[in-house]
Amino acid sequence: MINGQLTDWFPAAPTVRCVDFSDNLTLGMWGLIRQRMLVAALCGGLVAILPMTVLAAAAPALGSAANFAVLAASTVTNTGPTSIAGQLGLYPGTAVTGFPPGVSGVQHTADAIALQAKNDLAAAYLNAAGQTCTAPLTGDLGGRTLTAGVYCFSSSAQLTARLTLDGPNVYVFQIGSTLVTAPGASVFLTNGALPGQVFWQVGSSATIDTSTHFAGNIMALASITMNTGASLDGRALARTGAVTLQSNVIDLPTPPPPPVPVSYTH
Repeated sequence: MINGQLTDWFPAAPTVRCVDFSDNLTLGMWGLIRQRMLVAALCGGLVAILPMTVLAAAAPALGSAANFAVLAASTVTNTGPTSIAGQLGLYPGTAVTGFPPGVSGVQHTADAIALQAKNDLAAAYLNAAGQTCTAPLTGDLGGRTLTAGVYCFSSSAQLTARLTLDGPNVYVFQIGSTLVTAPGASVFLTNGALPGQVFWQVGSSATIDTSTHFAGNIMALASITMNTGASLDGRALARTGAVTLQSNVIDLPTPPPPPVPVSYTH
């Protein structure tokens, strides 16, 4: 005892610093045992509530462009019995040909609705292009199995076989120039992967070859061509060029389900 104060049983607690926190916590007269309990609660508890994982890819907001299965700038040209389950838009061009025999939802040609959709597409395209790449790739996507993330090609990308997208959340593919598939190639979605959450940002033009089954939102800076018998679960959205169709099936993806509310009981 010094000057009437206990020093052996209740020594003064030192200043402690929690990892990842900037303020010192001076605990004074709590004593060593209480000090350690408080530090555990503050340092351990607060760190524990931080998110353990951060999704690398975020879905670009398509805005009103989400209503369109096909959207182009110059022309939309079709040959054969193409079926489009969704709206078709064109701006500033005015030439939509081949309907019939092709069928689509409501068509918006050089009107205010198509203009707004094109502006929203431009914003979504730039958002996808600006996301941080988590996995640089080269060459062929065929034969790969990928989970959600941002994948980037510095130049062109090919798909010659089956690409498997495995699991939920968002997939963004940044392609520096062209995207070209081989006849019969496919994009296979499994374990919760959804076509509406797959985004192909193509720096030039996309060609979906004969009998390819493709999935996702194709956002091409220039044009999109779908050859005979190719199908798309998603959207064909061309910013500055044409969309050319040949006896294709395009199904507008349904929106992802809303998050399930979580209830807590005490």
